[in-house]
Amino acid sequence: MKSVSLTFDGVMKPKTEDSKPPYHPSLNYLRFLRRHRCPSSSLLLLAALLASFSILLFFFSSSSSSFLAHRLPSSSSSTPPFGGRDWERQVRSSARPRARNLTVLVTGAAGFVGAHACLALRRRGDGVLGLDSFAPSYYDPSLKRSRQALLLRHGVFVVDGDLNNPQLLAKVFDVAPAFTHVLHLAAQPGVRHALRRDPSPYVSSNVAALVSLLERIKNADPMPALVWASSSSVYGLNSPVGPSSESDRTDRPASLYAATKKAGEEITHAYNHIYGVSVTALRLFSVYGPWGRPDMAYYSFTRDILRGRPVKVYEGSVRDFTYVNDIVRGCLAALDTAKGSTGSGGRKRGNAEMRTYNLGSATPVPVAELVDVLERVLGVKAVRKVVPMPRNGDVLFTHANITLARRDLGYEPATDLKTGLKRFVRWYRSYYTIKKNS
Repeated sequence: MKSVSLTFDGVMKPKTEDSKPPYHPSLNYLRFLRRHRCPSSSLLLLAALLASFSILLFFFSSSSSSFLAHRLPSSSSSTPPFGGRDWERQVRSSARPRARNLTVLVTGAAGFVGAHACLALRRRGDGVLGLDSFAPSYYDPSLKRSRQALLLRHGVFVVDGDLNNPQLLAKVFDVAPAFTHVLHLAAQPGVRHALRRDPSPYVSSNVAALVSLLERIKNADPMPALVWASSSSVYGLNSPVGPSSESDRTDRPASLYAATKKAGEEITHAYNHIYGVSVTALRLFSVYGPWGRPDMAYYSFTRDILRGRPVKVYEGSVRDFTYVNDIVRGCLAALDTAKGSTGSGGRKRGNAEMRTYNLGSATPVPVAELVDVLERVLGVKAVRKVVPMPRNGDVLFTHANITLARRDLGYEPATDLKTGLKRFVRWYRSYYTIKKNS
């Protein structure tokens, strides 16, 4: 595999060798926003748990055997062994801070946001240890391995293992220097995937793995603070009457993915209340950029446009596209401002911090406009197939209210869609040229 490096502007890049949109109410709302830039009205604060858990309970009752097959380690599993002197040396070296005082365990480290976050932490001198299961996914696993290789070249070791393996987690926490923070980004993503295939990985990865991690965190001494990725999907079937705020209702998920993320928010609240775990949940909005997930619209559109294939555009669909570097800055700001947990060894010694923030661009864009930008950047005309949004599994409109993140985290998205897509396309062309020639 040929080397991959970061460019000076923070974009991860492999080294090379030498029409008007159709009418839809959500688009009218978007035009109104652009004219008036008015703040959203205050919406009702509702404690919402029943819908998410009813879906999960139904899943458990109907697919328990399939779920357990995904959740429990097997003696015949191909999971690589852990431990040994060389493994322990790599864990300690990676987790040791260079110039700062944070020691961060990043789960999902070989994923899209996880890889970027690990590199950002390493660049500023934090101790950072990655963990990723490299589980069979619905995109080419070589992309995850390429991210892992990139991280290793920058001094970040990624433990190959499953969060649902308690012995592995115990070993990691025992060998590494005491973690001050855990940045939990591991998840089974994608809102439509569960409709087409086996949904059990969503519960195994997004619920069971979270509980397994929280069990290890609450028994640690000292107990690290948790910052984790929830999702804008928790806003579910709310009407697109304004930007989504952290106080909006989240009891009507449109997908199993959204339900598992909502369940995660309630589970972390319980560990915060019972054990004093410091918790910050980050609701991420439509992240895009270099090293992204091939199932995301901007990525698959790029591939299909270059191949002359039709791109499927959902009529009236609008997204709050957010560049990955902006998301990572928000993640690091959440780590830096998180107060410590108040418990240790499974015992609470006071009330701990519990925070929730939206991280988005606060600039929703019609998906049809995303295709327009890609056409200009690629220099290729897209073959468009405009179809109605499916009735199940996804939402038509997303828009983040980032007022709280601006106030508390100093969060300010800095990358517009055209700039971000130019960086992505530059990476895409380079990565797949090298992949083709290697």
